[in-house]
Amino acid sequence: MEEQLSIYRIAERMAEETIIHGNISVTETFRNEALEKVSANYMYYHGYVSLVVCLFGIPSNLINITVLTRRHMRTPINFILTWMAVSDLLTMISYVPFAVHYYCSFSPFSVSPEKNSLPWMRFLLFHINFTSTTHTISIWLGVALAIFRYVHLQSPSKGSLTHMRRKIRARIVVFVIYVCSILLLVPNFVSNKLVPLSDNSTVYILEDFHLGTAQVKPVVMINLLLYSILAKFLPCILITAYGGILLRTLRNTMIVKRRMWTNNNLTTQKSYDTTKTTYMLLVVIILFVVTELPQGILILLSLFLKGFFEHVYIPLGDAMDIIALVNNSINFILYCTMSSDFRKTLVEMVCQLRKPKTRKLPVPVPNGTRVYQSLLSRVNP
Repeated sequence: MEEQLSIYRIAERMAEETIIHGNISVTETFRNEALEKVSANYMYYHGYVSLVVCLFGIPSNLINITVLTRRHMRTPINFILTWMAVSDLLTMISYVPFAVHYYCSFSPFSVSPEKNSLPWMRFLLFHINFTSTTHTISIWLGVALAIFRYVHLQSPSKGSLTHMRRKIRARIVVFVIYVCSILLLVPNFVSNKLVPLSDNSTVYILEDFHLGTAQVKPVVMINLLLYSILAKFLPCILITAYGGILLRTLRNTMIVKRRMWTNNNLTTQKSYDTTKTTYMLLVVIILFVVTELPQGILILLSLFLKGFFEHVYIPLGDAMDIIALVNNSINFILYCTMSSDFRKTLVEMVCQLRKPKTRKLPVPVPNGTRVYQSLLSRVNP
């Protein structure tokens, strides 16, 4: 949904010269000249800023996947984090050609046969649907992350059978989230369509949703309601609820452990690492709430308030895009800062890459030793 805004903004700017909205008059109630000015100025830099974020986020998520899939790092929580990194990686890979073509190669306000050709607009359609799906997957994986961590703190058993069961459950949950997210976005796939700018035109744009008016199609209304509630509000509510419970559980656990602590440094260090891991996961899921909840609110307001989409949602589009991209790329920094296991594994991997490979040469054995070994093998076959 975020990437869709840029094209709608282009259509809005063109509305002054070409009739795109027909005879519908757009209310000026929500118009803010300062917001529009800031948005218009930032649009010229958004493509380059997003490319910098993606060029950091793509390799960092590849590192996340590589580290988290090492044999000793394969835990249920890390399995969820791995597939979260996969969805974030896919989002940024798709965003790179989008930013290059629609922001860097051409002016973000321009519409031309080269920029809005049918092949590129088909890519845009794919990009919108694809990144909406990956965003949905990421936030629901954040919900799963909070629930799994809460369950682990409630029943911290260490048996191999328990560990295997949790790994199986994590795999099932990740699979279900990926499949259900795709099914949830089916109305989005159907509602987004390309239309020519005019009769016999080779310039294509996205079909206007006419949000906030009586001309909104039912499929569009269903799509945006489902998307805002099931992909924004509900996961944010669940993350907030489980995050609060997680904090309370962590506080109670730490109180009990402080009473039981002895002078054993190992026990103290393990408790400290567990606390840091929990706080790290809390930061990850809180970032989802900060990123996704405002967008869900803005989508609902756009559905029911005339002019809100054009004058509030659209000018904020690029800002929401860059915040989402930063959220997709920042996990690597969190892991390095707050997870000692992640740091140690990363350092070991780097050292292995830098360590020169040496061939083991055969050690020469004296002839007398060979004869003696041969005799022993005959005596004791």
